[in-house]
Amino acid sequence: MASKQEIRSEETKRAILTAAADLFATRDFDTVSIREIAKAAGCSHTTLYIYFKDKEALLHHLSKEPLQSLAQQMEETLSKRGRTPEEILREISSQFIHFCLRNRTMYTLFFMIKASRIDVEEPEKELQTLRNQLFGLLRQAVSRCLPSEIEEEKALAHARIYFYTLHGIVGTYTHSEEPLDSLMERLAPTFALAVDVFLAGSQKIMNRE
Repeated sequence: MASKQEIRSEETKRAILTAAADLFATRDFDTVSIREIAKAAGCSHTTLYIYFKDKEALLHHLSKEPLQSLAQQMEETLSKRGRTPEEILREISSQFIHFCLRNRTMYTLFFMIKASRIDVEEPEKELQTLRNQLFGLLRQAVSRCLPSEIEEEKALAHARIYFYTLHGIVGTYTHSEEPLDSLMERLAPTFALAVDVFLAGSQKIMNRE
């Protein structure tokens, strides 16, 4: 059984994370100070440093578990048998969009803050490793829809374009107050058409080459 001190410590940690999430979601990450987070959490900034060494540590802690959960979901979809590559791409795309819109107040935090290139094999920051893992899974799904003889560089370019397309879709609705289920249902035909357009465009490019 946890001691009173351990319980208080865990409560303080949760309060810090909640305060940081609220401030990061409503303000630019770089403008939020450690002192502001500590004040919102009801503790001193020195107490905050006991749990997190800096704002990037907070960012990583807030993002790690949700992004890992999404990656696991996408991996499971990729491993499904009896599905066409196009069906898998559609399902993974839907999972990604659903995740981003469900976490729309945290979307920028999860994917944009302190971000670097998505195609680097060994990024410096652990959070970027998670982001790149998600891109890698989407890249696999895209590659399966392309001819097997396509050059790796061209396949990567197609994956990048599709990844940016999904982010463009998500970015359009990150500030929407419409409930998630309603939004997903209303936009389902648009999402499906986006996949169709990408696949048709990729096929046209490959035929031309």
